[in-house]
Amino acid sequence: MADASLDVIIVNWNGGDQLRSCLESLAATDRTGVEVRRTVVIDNASSDGSAEWIRTQRPFIHLVHNSVNRGFAAACNQGAIDSAADYLLFLNPDTRLHPNAIVEPVRFCELLENRQVGIVGIQLVDESGNVLPTCARFPTAGRFLAASIALDRVLPSIFQPHFMIEWDHGESRPVDQVMGAVFLVRRSVFAQLGGFDERFFVYFEEVDFSLRARNDGWLTYYLSTARAFHRGGGATEQVRSTRLFYSLRSRLLYARKHFARLPTLFLTLATLLVEPFSRLILALLRRSPVQFKDTLLGYGRLWSAVLAGLQPVSKRAVE
Repeated sequence: MADASLDVIIVNWNGGDQLRSCLESLAATDRTGVEVRRTVVIDNASSDGSAEWIRTQRPFIHLVHNSVNRGFAAACNQGAIDSAADYLLFLNPDTRLHPNAIVEPVRFCELLENRQVGIVGIQLVDESGNVLPTCARFPTAGRFLAASIALDRVLPSIFQPHFMIEWDHGESRPVDQVMGAVFLVRRSVFAQLGGFDERFFVYFEEVDFSLRARNDGWLTYYLSTARAFHRGGGATEQVRSTRLFYSLRSRLLYARKHFARLPTLFLTLATLLVEPFSRLILALLRRSPVQFKDTLLGYGRLWSAVLAGLQPVSKRAVE
């Protein structure tokens, strides 16, 4: 029986040492029964020299250097466009794979009884080895509204948060959605769905993809038997106000795409008119002028984007 084939796709934006550590961990993984055909790095106009480092120090890696930052979803689609592999592994540069991080999920998908599994995520841990809650429920208008006024944090037993923090992630199971930091997908499923929706510049693109996959009959599975380290935040720690803006923008785009008009209106009003003030109050209570400033900047950009008109989102992602 021929080995299952895999392409690895990494989107980089000023990843620096994190990207190097990620690639080193990838090279050290077990490949038994898996043919890693290509490692593709899509560089979104980095300014830290990481693209030049790959070009000179890792010439065997397929590098695509964008002159502008096209966003995560669009860059992922770039990396997958010429793939002929059985599977695609989307990998964040702030991850470090454990030795079994590739073979375990691919072997799982290759089992005949798992032929309806289209997406697999693995157990992610922090620097101390603590398991991170990375599986989530599909968003609903109610969950978004609860999050916008912090009810999911104040009354989590009543208003379930997005991530499944009540579960220790200690066993394997089907879930709604896994975090996109280590995201294995059948290439046939990726092609069937038209890839990630590029209207999501960053955040919620994997949530939207997972929901569309579920609607087409595919399952998402979480495997606790394979591991990777995930730092979280990555290069976006450098631009927290921008990260906040894109997170909120993607939330509203997701709502416009998947929810009815009235709940979307309520969510938009809560996001624009209620949530910013609760965040500002929290920043004051924490005596954090940086958080206060980032909140103002992030919501300022969001208000401007909404007034200018968010880019329309169709019910189907990428035709």
